[in-house]
Amino acid sequence: MDMADTHKEWLQQMELQSQAKQKSFIDGISAKLGRPRTEQPPVHPFRGAPDFWRTFEWTAEERIERFGANFRAAGGYVERLSDMDEVRRFISDKAVEWSAKYVVRQGQPELDELNLEDALENANVAVWNSSVDEEWKARAAEADFGVVLADYAVAYTGSITVLSSKNKGRSVSLLPTVLFAVIPAERMRTRLGEPLQQFDAIGREELPAGIHFISGPSRSADIENDLTIGVHGPGVVYALIVG
Repeated sequence: MDMADTHKEWLQQMELQSQAKQKSFIDGISAKLGRPRTEQPPVHPFRGAPDFWRTFEWTAEERIERFGANFRAAGGYVERLSDMDEVRRFISDKAVEWSAKYVVRQGQPELDELNLEDALENANVAVWNSSVDEEWKARAAEADFGVVLADYAVAYTGSITVLSSKNKGRSVSLLPTVLFAVIPAERMRTRLGEPLQQFDAIGREELPAGIHFISGPSRSADIENDLTIGVHGPGVVYALIVG
């Protein structure tokens, strides 16, 4: 008998011992509860969201209004802007107000239209993954501003959905001090299940490496229940709804 066979038998023995211990443990709990051990999985006659929730829908204006209220309640800021020119002016004004020196943005055509490289005269604007020699995570960590384009926004939860890809590094939304999320109005959804259905439809193998739901600035109360803003991500988040 070679080593492979010996090792396989040993693993089988360990598995049997583990199953025996699990059975003994569960049998002990059942005995204390005074009822037989459940051998079959429970029946689930209903799965997923009920029908009334699947069809629940707000109008386009209601979605924007509800999203704004929920996002602000979580500590974020919301601006309604008519076009990308207004987005550029808004970010430029904030760059002057905050004395921003370094900005990192996703590499997407919609954000190319902003031309932040020329609009922010006193800031260095870098496009994610535009150079193979750059340490992009380090650049994002030291950035004053991060600018991303939302793939979806959800009104009911006040959440922004940002997917990662080669030109859409997750660090752009996670590491800078201030985050600007540009949300085309037509990407606003009522329910969280709507973008989730899209992810399910494309299949597990096609899912991006990162799917991030952003509901306001980073917050943590891990230490002595003391709420702190900006520990694990941007401390200030602007949702810029366009159109």
